[in-house]
Amino acid sequence: MALDGAFLYLTAQEMRGILVGTRVEKIAQPSREELVMTFRLRGGSKKVLFSANAASPRVHFTEIALENPKSPPMFCMLLRKHIGAGKLLAIRQNGLDRVLSFDFETVNELGDVTVVTLTAEIMGRYSNLILTGADGKIIDAIKRVSDEVSSVRTVLPGGMYEAPPAQDKLDLLSAEDNEVMARIFSAHTPDCAKAVMQSLSGVSPVLSRELVFRALKGQDIEKDRLSDYYKNRLREEISALREILKAGRAEYTAALDEEKKICEFTLCDIEQYGAVKEKKRYNSPSVLLDHFYAERDRVARMKQRSHDLLKLLINATERITKKLALQEEELRACANREQLRVCGDLLNANLYRMKKGDRTVTLENFYEADMPELIIKLDPRLSPAQNAQKYYAEYRKAATAEDMLKGLMAKSRQELEYLDSVFDAVSRTGGESELLEIREELAEQGYIRLPKKQNRMLKAQPPLVYRSSDGFTILCGRNNKQNDKLTLKTAKNYDLWLHTQGIAGSHVIVEADGREIPDRTITEAAMIAAYHSKGRDSAQVAVDYTLIRNVKKPASARPGMVIFTDYKTAFVTPNESFVLSLADNSAKL
Repeated sequence: MALDGAFLYLTAQEMRGILVGTRVEKIAQPSREELVMTFRLRGGSKKVLFSANAASPRVHFTEIALENPKSPPMFCMLLRKHIGAGKLLAIRQNGLDRVLSFDFETVNELGDVTVVTLTAEIMGRYSNLILTGADGKIIDAIKRVSDEVSSVRTVLPGGMYEAPPAQDKLDLLSAEDNEVMARIFSAHTPDCAKAVMQSLSGVSPVLSRELVFRALKGQDIEKDRLSDYYKNRLREEISALREILKAGRAEYTAALDEEKKICEFTLCDIEQYGAVKEKKRYNSPSVLLDHFYAERDRVARMKQRSHDLLKLLINATERITKKLALQEEELRACANREQLRVCGDLLNANLYRMKKGDRTVTLENFYEADMPELIIKLDPRLSPAQNAQKYYAEYRKAATAEDMLKGLMAKSRQELEYLDSVFDAVSRTGGESELLEIREELAEQGYIRLPKKQNRMLKAQPPLVYRSSDGFTILCGRNNKQNDKLTLKTAKNYDLWLHTQGIAGSHVIVEADGREIPDRTITEAAMIAAYHSKGRDSAQVAVDYTLIRNVKKPASARPGMVIFTDYKTAFVTPNESFVLSLADNSAKL
């Protein structure tokens, strides 16, 4: 689902009514393709998110708190220099094009008042944020585009700004109804919804389908077979859409999937799915966009920031897996060591039947009932007695190797388990500070090197806090170091400890506070443990639980690794909405 020009038009109206005439307070760049600009209002402030990310390009008000990097990127510094405390003069949009221009009045280096423009081009993988001066020349862009990248236009500092090439579509706001209908029925497609989308700018697939669904009363009729009655109904629906845009009386509606997540949205009620999909209404376009893109952006942002960690963990896992396979192969070879001892015994018992220089000898194997003949290889350079001692030596070597291999294989499996837990923590991380903690943990374990003079500017995040339906506090670690701190230092002996069975996940603690913990709270805590684990998408997850006094950390064990006894197991189904409903927003730790 992409942000179309019609929805962007209403979003621009919302921002225009609040921001025009206000001044910029802060400019931040949380990620490579995102900007957050804070405007100073009477009695408060408003944040606007500018995203040029190919997967989620957009501009709207945001309430989501984003972590910023330790040092601002160059484009952010440039914006601070040229816009600074600039005054927003206007927000411009040409028809329903997906291009918004923000004009700022500011003071240049010479002390002269000038106007600079930040243009947000919302066009999928071609999305960009471009800063231009009063002369129309490009100062810089968040994505520079050279002639090697695009043959259509370049976006480079010093060049003149050119708007993206216009599509051969009608502007719904200015076009006459007859002109619109003529264009629709001349489109080279029999599908009515596609014809609408191909004819009008700023209309998304879901909006065009909705217009046609209402006009045709849910019927699937080809464009060229429409009667005059349905043509008139389609004309009326398109005219009604124009009036909605001009008057700003939209119904910001989202369709929800089976997991209660937004799958589609538009500026009017969505009737095309009937009762198949649940709907949710929003008071403003910005709130809807915030909700729709929040989780998607979090995942994408963390994927970008954690790319090096994930690559390191994958490489380490592959290396240890290969090593473990070789160790298993060597162990299988050691399984034949008893045959070496038998060969040594047979040679010792038949020394008189051999002489130095023999390469093989055939002897009766008296360890088996029918005494089958056994061909034994000999080293011609050794005497018969020396050959027997050689087999004994190989037997002892194989026995020693087997014991060592079992120990090495146990360590390899423990390391794989640890790396799996770190991988899970990285995949669920919610911010830069959590990633920093994981980096520090990996550095302590010898996997990476951190800069010697690392300045930790980000505050470590506390454990996640939940409140059960029975009023018990439930704590959940964000990573292995937090898991250790929760289990070994924070929790008391009679608190309850939970962890998913056999899969990586967070340690979860239910604080007893001298009370008996009821079954309902145990079930809710188990759901929290299942949600914060690799099994969050499973239909059923086994969660072990026991008292803290039964949980121990072996000597030299890696972070997050513990052993426990006297446990029980609960089987639960992870439910994101329910777990989030238990979140306690109060500061616990």
